[in-house]
This record gives sequence, C-alpha cells and structure tokens, in this order.
Amino acid sequence: MFCELLKHSKARLRAELQQFVHRDFHEVVQRMTILDTVLFLIVQLFDKLGVWHKLPVLLGLIHLAIRRHLYQRYNLLNVGTTPIGVGFDPLDFPYRTADGKYNDPVDEAIGARGSFIARNIFPIDQTKNLLSPDPMVIATKLLARRKFIDTGKQFNIIAASWVQFMIHDWIDHLEDTKQIELVAPREVASECPLKSFKFYKTKQIPTGSYEIKTGSINIRTPWWDGSVVYGNDEERLRKVRSYEDGKLKIGDDGLLLHDEDGVAISGDVRNSWAGVSALQALFVKEHNAVCDALEKEYPDFEDEDLYRHARLVTSAVIAKVHTIDWSVELLKSDTLLAGLRGNWYGLLGKKCKDKFGNIGGGLLGGLVGLKKPINHNVPYSITEEFNSVYRLHSLLPDDFHLRDVSVDPDHNKSPPFIHKRIEADRFFTSHFNEETYTKKGLEWVKSTENLKDVIERHYPEISQKWINSSSAFSVWDSPPNKPNPIPLYLRIPC
Repeated sequence: MFCELLKHSKARLRAELQQFVHRDFHEVVQRMTILDTVLFLIVQLFDKLGVWHKLPVLLGLIHLAIRRHLYQRYNLLNVGTTPIGVGFDPLDFPYRTADGKYNDPVDEAIGARGSFIARNIFPIDQTKNLLSPDPMVIATKLLARRKFIDTGKQFNIIAASWVQFMIHDWIDHLEDTKQIELVAPREVASECPLKSFKFYKTKQIPTGSYEIKTGSINIRTPWWDGSVVYGNDEERLRKVRSYEDGKLKIGDDGLLLHDEDGVAISGDVRNSWAGVSALQALFVKEHNAVCDALEKEYPDFEDEDLYRHARLVTSAVIAKVHTIDWSVELLKSDTLLAGLRGNWYGLLGKKCKDKFGNIGGGLLGGLVGLKKPINHNVPYSITEEFNSVYRLHSLLPDDFHLRDVSVDPDHNKSPPFIHKRIEADRFFTSHFNEETYTKKGLEWVKSTENLKDVIERHYPEISQKWINSSSAFSVWDSPPNKPNPIPLYLRIPC
C-alpha cells in the first residue's frame, strides 16, 4: 500500500514538474529521476536568463558539472546492437592500431573505423520535409555573408584550420554510390554562386536495433588517435610511414610529399586544403622529433617500437593542445578555462599532477590518467549532433594574404594572390603511464602546453619573429595575456 502511494506521489510530482518543461524535452525528462528533473529545470532556468557564464567561477563549474551529469546519463544513445564483447588482453596491444580497434577493453570493435556514429537524441523521420524550406533558400537568405566581421584578436585562420584538422581525425560518413543533385530555385538562383551541385547521399545502414533502426557508419576512427596524420587503415598507414627509425614521410622543405597524382601523402586528404595540410606537416615533424628523442634515450628501440611510442605521444599532444589551448581561446571564459584545464589536470592543477600523478580521481586529478576508461554504459563513439554543430566555416575570410616568414614583419608586403574522447580512451586513462608511453614520451607530453610550444620546437624563427600572443590560435600580433593575481577558482566574470 505504501509503495503504491509513493509511486502515485512521484508520478504526480513528475507531472507537476513537467509543466515547466518545453515539449521538445518531454521524452528525455520522462526518463529522469525526480532529482535530475529538478536539476534540469534549474539548468534550463539559468540558460533562459543567460547568466550562467556570469556566475563566480566555482558556481559556474557546478552549473557545468550538472549539465555534464545530465548529458552523460540521458543523452548518450547507442546506435546498433549492444556489443557482446570480444575478449582481449589490453597488454597485448599497448599501442594505437591503424583502424582504432583494441582500444576499449570491453570490445575490440568499439571506436573502430566502420562502427556506427552514435546519437544524443532519438532521430525524427523528416524525409517528407527535408527540402522544405529548400537548402539553397536557407543558404542565400539566412547563411549568406553580407559583410565579413572577424574575431578581432581572439581567433586566427590557424584556429579555423584546426577545427577541420580535428574533424578529419574523428568523423566522416559512409556515402551511397548514388549522386543527388540540388538545383537552386528560380527566386534565389541569381544569389547562389553554384546554381546547382551534386553530392553523394549518406548511406543508411540497418542497425539491428528496435529503438534506432538505421544509422550511419563512421569511415574514420572516433578516438583521439592522430588518424588525420597516420590514416584510418593499414593501407593509408603504409603510405605515410618511411619505415626508418619509426618516422613518417616528409619533404626536405618540411612540407607534405605528393604522389604521382598530385595528392598529398598524409593520413586524411578528403576535402582538404592548405590550412589542414600545414597542420598535418607540423605534426609529422612533431612525430619525427619524438622518434629522435626516443631513439637517443632508448637505443635498443627498433623502427616499430619508435613508431608506436611516437604515435602515442603525438596523439596525446594533439589532444592536449585542443583541450587546454584551442578550446580555451575559442571560449574565452574563466569558468570554461577552469573546466577545460580541470579535464586535463583536475582541480589540484598542473604542478600537483606533474609531481604526484592522478590523485583523487577525475574531479581532483583530471580525466587523464584515470585508473580505467569510463564510457557511461554506452559504447564510445562521436555523435551525429556533435558533428552537426562542430563547424566554424564563418571564420574563413574572403581573402587570404600570404606573407614571407623570412622577412621582417614591418617590411612584409602581401603578394597579389591570395572532451568524452579523453575519459573513454585507455591511452589517456589506464594506460597513460611510463610503461606504455616510456618515461621520455610522458615527459614530452607534460612539457607541451599549447600549439605555440610545438611551433617553437620546429620553427623557432617564426615564433621569435612573428608570434607575440600567448596562444598560436590568437592573432599573432596581439599582446600576451596579462597575469591575473586572483586564483582561477575565486574569479568573478566581468
């Protein structure tokens, strides 16, 4: 009797709370506990008021922690059947494989190339309404650039290149063999430069699941494994490796080599451009520099040993640069600075972590170096919704000014032309140690804090002559960040 009464009271309370929830969220709120529903309403209230980023840093972090808790519990949806689990000993694979297999200790195929792309919300069938309104009408009326407004001193074109560099590391959809053509409607044809264009439709694959019946296959590896540099399969990996001293192929001029068809020899060249190629070349040099350091420290290492360890180190450097450099410059908030550095170092900070390792778990010691990977009971993958919003095309300027880096900036003239990824990855958690990375490799990762460090290693003259800013992702002639005497967690945003 008491249980029935309690159940009835909970249902009534839930119904009362749901009055304050937008109908788009009714489905997910139905799955929440009463406490989580209350937390959701608090978060939603702060979002509507638009004040969460103005809270004192500690309160802002609590707000973000609640959001992350709700997201991890209710918005990670597996696409496909639950893996049965092909057992393997992680110690047999202390390195990153070419296709992303053997990373998740539960199942070898989780996060591998060819796995399903996950979701944050259940998909809605919009087949009948897909072309209403027409995409070209949206492009010309809503998305067309009327006037280019840059980001001031905050972000530069390297930062715009970086986000595509990362997407090429994580996700791309398997396409159908049939092409589709879109033709601009007559009322906007004069405003649309392409008039019409053809593309391959994303291929929908049956998942074998009742809840989400079809899904998309990821033809890249969703791990932070540097596949944009190394490739997503053995065939591409063989093309980029030199098989000498563990190194990758690079031209004498420090740029990517090209094959007989004029295509760059790199891990991923699909829809690429000079910005992505420059970053690929930079991290090929980083990989090769790690090989040199490891060979000097461990003379018994052979080609395969050097390659495997250098890939681990270089992938970790890429992940670290994105987490505590690029993302910080993008978001420019003390609260998010604390949260992002907390992901890597924990609340105890860098000095404590470098000296004592990960103590206190994810909160105090950060996600890197956790005792075991965490996937929140959902096989790891990048989600469709993340892929949809992770775009910064509007950062691209109308014109590019190419400059000669060997000439003094004052005399230079332009020529007339132009997070979840960490905690689910065992190589950032349980295997982020000297046994897997080597002592020298781990020191390399610890000593690298940002992209500017990487550039200084390989192009010191560029850094000395051109980069005045604290971050290589800022406009280079902007002043460096001023030291703030107030401890980060005690700051109050202006």
